[in-house]
Amino acid sequence: MALIVQKYGGTSVGSVERIQNVARRIAKFKAQGDDVVVVVSAMSGETNRLVALADAVSGNNPNPREMDVVLATGEQVTIGLLAMALNSIGVPAKSYTGWQVAVKTDSAHTKARIDNIDDTAIHKDLKEGKVVIVAGFQGVDADNNITTLGRGGSDTSAVALAAALKADECQIYTDVDGVYTTDPRVVPEARRLDKITFEEMLELASLGSKVLQIRSVEFAGKYRVRLRVLSSLEEDGGGGTLITFEEDEQMERVVVSGIAFDKNQARINVRGVPDKPGIAYQILGAIADANIEVDMIIQNVGAEGTTDFSFTVPRVDYKKALEILNQIKEHIGANEVSGDDTVVKVSIVGLGMRSHVGVASTMFRTLAEEGINIQMISTSEIKVSVLIAEKYTELATRVLHSVFGLDKA
Repeated sequence: MALIVQKYGGTSVGSVERIQNVARRIAKFKAQGDDVVVVVSAMSGETNRLVALADAVSGNNPNPREMDVVLATGEQVTIGLLAMALNSIGVPAKSYTGWQVAVKTDSAHTKARIDNIDDTAIHKDLKEGKVVIVAGFQGVDADNNITTLGRGGSDTSAVALAAALKADECQIYTDVDGVYTTDPRVVPEARRLDKITFEEMLELASLGSKVLQIRSVEFAGKYRVRLRVLSSLEEDGGGGTLITFEEDEQMERVVVSGIAFDKNQARINVRGVPDKPGIAYQILGAIADANIEVDMIIQNVGAEGTTDFSFTVPRVDYKKALEILNQIKEHIGANEVSGDDTVVKVSIVGLGMRSHVGVASTMFRTLAEEGINIQMISTSEIKVSVLIAEKYTELATRVLHSVFGLDKA
């Protein structure tokens, strides 16, 4: 007997038929003697519908507390329907909203973080043989206000529950059957990975892979939750990918495990600024004050008392960043502010890069042979990222996937 936490996303519960399919899947786990706690998202499209309603009523400026009240109703519908589906096939089930459990969070409405979970009621129901269904994405703060965790928060809810319950495994069911070496829509030869480490998954999630929400991976790594990604659309889950710990890996590490790309990138150039202490703060401080995230950064060696400064921001913040810098252009003494929002960040990730030399040079040589110019470079111990023109996204991903042998089993 095992204690398993399962999470089903919006597409997995997007219709009555799919909810019934989920119920039948859960029933199989109960039949083999497992205890099951299920976390669900709102039905696909429901959260967008609720956001549109809130914007329409509030003139696109909804009160954050009331926004959470509205958004939390999506998951409440799903938990009730799934509990009904299970009970109708003879599997006792009970549903809980996030605040009934309670999943206790801070008070940052629409982007709350989990502080702790009261698992008393869940353990009681499990002892009585029930399947427990918990609404993902939501919780309650110290003042009993409903809170939500932000987009993709149901993954985090599931991992947090698995940690609190000391579950044997947390299974994330989605519309793909695991983690691939890269996006198979771009590279048909991409392979599903049987295993990947938390470090590698965390890098891939932060670099553009959409399989798991990054906060859920961080949570799982911190509390050592055994995590598996499976398909909700295939009978056996499609085999899935186990996300595990480096010390659990007995096989020889491959050099590169996966390739990610992120099109939500834009490059900002600030040219001819005084080459003096504090200039980076003057530029990036103004960007930070506008709550804009900065990723890759390059400051060139100064010449004749001036230097050039380049960095990347999310593409959605590109115009806002340009406006801010043009407003302070004279104050910081810049000659020119320019940018480009037709760029993409392509990254290679792998624990094996720690013990192999020449990985970055292989990446750079491969791109050069294809006539792809590298605009910016960023590295860590287990990844190398480059910024290139967006039009080369598919070509760069395909050739890198091939040169590092990711198309070979």
